[in-house]
Amino acid sequence: MHRFSVAPFPGAIFRDRADAGRRLAERLLHLRAERPVVLGLPRGGVTVAAEVADALGAPLDVALVRKLGVPYQPELAVGAIGEGGVRVVNDEVRRAAAVGEADLALVEARQRTELERQARTFRPGRAPADIAGRTVIVVDDGIATGSTARAACEIARARGATRVVLATPVAPAPTLAHLASVADEIVCVQTPEPFFAIGQWYADFSQVPDDEVVSLLERHRRPGWEAGDRGPPTTPPPAQAKGGRLEAEREKPDVLGANTPEVREDVEIPLGGGVVLPGSLRVPSGATGLVLFAHGSGSSRSSPRNQHVAGRLREGGLGTVLFDLLGPDEARDRTLVFDIDLLGRRLAAATQWAASRPVIGRLPIGAFGASTGAAAALWAAAEPASPIGALVSRGGRPDLTGRRLGAVRCPTLLIVGSLDPVVLELNRQSLDALQCEASLEVVQGATHLFEEPGALEEVARLAVGWFRERLAPRAERTG
Repeated sequence: MHRFSVAPFPGAIFRDRADAGRRLAERLLHLRAERPVVLGLPRGGVTVAAEVADALGAPLDVALVRKLGVPYQPELAVGAIGEGGVRVVNDEVRRAAAVGEADLALVEARQRTELERQARTFRPGRAPADIAGRTVIVVDDGIATGSTARAACEIARARGATRVVLATPVAPAPTLAHLASVADEIVCVQTPEPFFAIGQWYADFSQVPDDEVVSLLERHRRPGWEAGDRGPPTTPPPAQAKGGRLEAEREKPDVLGANTPEVREDVEIPLGGGVVLPGSLRVPSGATGLVLFAHGSGSSRSSPRNQHVAGRLREGGLGTVLFDLLGPDEARDRTLVFDIDLLGRRLAAATQWAASRPVIGRLPIGAFGASTGAAAALWAAAEPASPIGALVSRGGRPDLTGRRLGAVRCPTLLIVGSLDPVVLELNRQSLDALQCEASLEVVQGATHLFEEPGALEEVARLAVGWFRERLAPRAERTG
């Protein structure tokens, strides 16, 4: 359910933490448009995080957390504490370890004292960065057991972060798998095996003194940030010349996009029948199109895979809308999860809502669907007055659209993994049934969830190219 971005380099090491930070930053550039906050774990993690903050143009702060260990087994975490009185306790572990409130209070008191000492040392006289409602990147110089990283992610979530990305230069793959439950996305440069210690992968892993941490934090400080002043928006990085049509097209002047302002807001989308569901609207400055996402069964607008693709679309100059097709109670009803008519009607209502919004309503609209969400997207695109101008399906079930499949008129791209044989065959059959411009792309070595290294990135590349080439300004589509 979670996205992993890893690149094993057998035998490779980092020169030092700065080198590791620069390599890690390269894998985090897709988050720049989200204007994240970077939090480094003291002390070595702050050195790595500083490089990430520089690359993303993001504010940097220190992630001050303390693990609450079981009194007779301190390495076993029963919870964690953070600044501002934030306290996270795993009641299941506490019951299993028979840790009473009095014992837990003693552990917390000792850790709270250390937490306050660190705050005075690393951030004298300043409050922590305001991360409520933000994407937060938690950075450490390496992860071994994962207990501190887990605590940092849990505390970031408790402080109001809407999306938590855990990033590190090196860690064992099994540990990252265990951390998937606390992070929306995990990015790691190296996952070497066998893994004995973090320091073995650094040529220079000397201890980072407190004053170096203080200096880095001060250099990256944005006055007023801790008080809630978000500061000016960061400028998206220029397109890099990687070859291919996408980069060439992004260099062309775009009259429509030149007047599109940046939009970043949480919205409530009326879907008919008195149903209003939450969504996330993100439009980069100069956007030339808007893509609505329809998630698959058992997923939501927080899907790490859709979040990753959405980030890539925004880098490609396209706005995104991620929203829930079902409410929390509805999502527990498996019959509704597979009710394509219901999901399709709701997506159709969402596209009409987007088309009527000020500013973004003039942008051409696309739809990106995954699994059953792809069937819903095709259902909505088959509506006679649908504003959907292009569609991409990832591991989708177009066969669930039924006879409406032949009524789809917008250009449609079907993306399936080569190791997803049943869905691949269903998509091949559906390709023949489509009466519009349609194409099937098979990602080699990918399974249904595209969790293999590089698989989801290929999906994103294909989607960006498809939408940019086929989402023409509305005047051209209707004229």
